[in-house]
Amino acid sequence: MDKLLPLLLLLLTLGCSEQRPAEFEVDQENWSGRKASISAADSLLTGVTYLSSYSQIYVKSASRKFSLTGTISMRNVNPADTVYLQQATYYDTKGAVVRNYVNSPVYIAPMETVEIIINDDDTTGGTGDNFVFTWSKPPGAHDPFFEGVFISTYGQQGISFTTRGIPVQ
Repeated sequence: MDKLLPLLLLLLTLGCSEQRPAEFEVDQENWSGRKASISAADSLLTGVTYLSSYSQIYVKSASRKFSLTGTISMRNVNPADTVYLQQATYYDTKGAVVRNYVNSPVYIAPMETVEIIINDDDTTGGTGDNFVFTWSKPPGAHDPFFEGVFISTYGQQGISFTTRGIPVQ
């Protein structure tokens, strides 16, 4: 019995982890102070960027998933020009919209980085989640740079990797 007690406790601990969907709200405060008015008279060039994201990855088999924290960085690499983000849409593995982070144009100042954080307990995106960004820039300015950094730890083990946005239009 003494040998079975640690195994029984381990099984009870693993079996008690409750998986319940959490409510995740967009931090509108992050975006509300960045609202920008842009018009056709501004002569801005528009682009679309796709970014693969990973809120979960498979571990050992297709039936076991590992959750990750994602930092989605939107970077203005221009030292003098402001760029504008018109849309930041988060999609799940099946291509359904999970949430929109930007509802009206916002600015990203020269050399500034703006971030979206996907918490490790937010598994609504699944294993094949992704973002699509629509943005504008002045003629001659560099495109904004989009990057995802994904990290998690379990015990003494950790995993981390990055993804980069690609132009789709």
